[in-house]
Amino acid sequence: MKSKLYTKLLALLVIAIVVGACNGSSKDKETQLADLKAQQAALAAQISELEKVVATKEQAPSTKRAKEVGIIELAPRPFDHYITTQGAIEAVDNILVSAKTMGIITQVFVREGDVVYKGQTLAQIDNSLTLRGMEEVKSGLDLATTIYNRQKNLWDQKIGTEVQYLQAKNNKESLERRLATIKEQLDMALIKSPISGSVDAVDVKIGQNAAPGAPAFRVVSSDRLKFIANVSEAYVTDIKKGNKVQIAFSDLNKSVGGQVTFVGKAINQLSRTFPVEIALASNNDFRPNMSGELKLIFHSEAAAIVVPVNVVQDINGQKVVYTAETVDGKLVAKRNIVTVIGVYGNLAQVNTLKTGDKIITVGYQGLNDGE
Repeated sequence: MKSKLYTKLLALLVIAIVVGACNGSSKDKETQLADLKAQQAALAAQISELEKVVATKEQAPSTKRAKEVGIIELAPRPFDHYITTQGAIEAVDNILVSAKTMGIITQVFVREGDVVYKGQTLAQIDNSLTLRGMEEVKSGLDLATTIYNRQKNLWDQKIGTEVQYLQAKNNKESLERRLATIKEQLDMALIKSPISGSVDAVDVKIGQNAAPGAPAFRVVSSDRLKFIANVSEAYVTDIKKGNKVQIAFSDLNKSVGGQVTFVGKAINQLSRTFPVEIALASNNDFRPNMSGELKLIFHSEAAAIVVPVNVVQDINGQKVVYTAETVDGKLVAKRNIVTVIGVYGNLAQVNTLKTGDKIITVGYQGLNDGE
């Protein structure tokens, strides 16, 4: 801008000189020269004044409209550090029921979904041979009991020999023991539920051969449930029995709190994790194998400096938070590079900042340092 103005003034000066030269024939040359020098000096003075004005305008700071922002003042507050991992519900009483003896299934008394009580018969194994044996023993026992009673009466009257009495007694007691054994065998031919709960699976049919150890039924009780999750070995020194947790079940749109009730000692060689368990209160909505997200709090601070997580910006690979500071009576933005120590909910714990700092929470997008 300076060069353009200077050029214009010089052009005017040249024109004036040329005009004066053209009129030289009618005026005295010395007079013309004096006039032109006076004009040159006047133009030079004008140029100097205009240059000062232009320079002043270029150096003056541009006036920008102030931005509206929202501010909160930092104060220490409690803050929890946590980890998240996936897990699932398991029933404490989740029992595979099998037969105690071999045999053919003759009756199945329950179906999947049936509610059963402890000791209820679920199925019957063929016991026809055992029943016949029991009838024979009962018949022999009746005779042995009659003989024993008679021998006892005679012996009480000092009639007969002691050997006869003892033989009759022994025979009777032997048959009683055999009958008790047969009754136990008959009971073993019944497949019974060891707990109260619901029948989750029926793996036998009538006519199928049952064998000890082979699953016949699955009975599950929802009275005692637990949530099991695997945690990275990196937190092996942080996780303790009693740590507080929150478990979110997305399928139920429900979240429940609790405490760690068990921490495994062994590290899985493949996943490099260890198990943790949380006891759950009985709930009709909970089902074994239902998945959920576990938030496990492993460290709590009573007084931490935290900011809303959304005000932490990622600028050129650095975490940045803007604060407001008073400079010459005006609030200006200051860029603070921070390190995020932990995030819980919508809050982030950061370093560098301190109590009393004014955090810009609204309008921080697009701010520049010192603006």
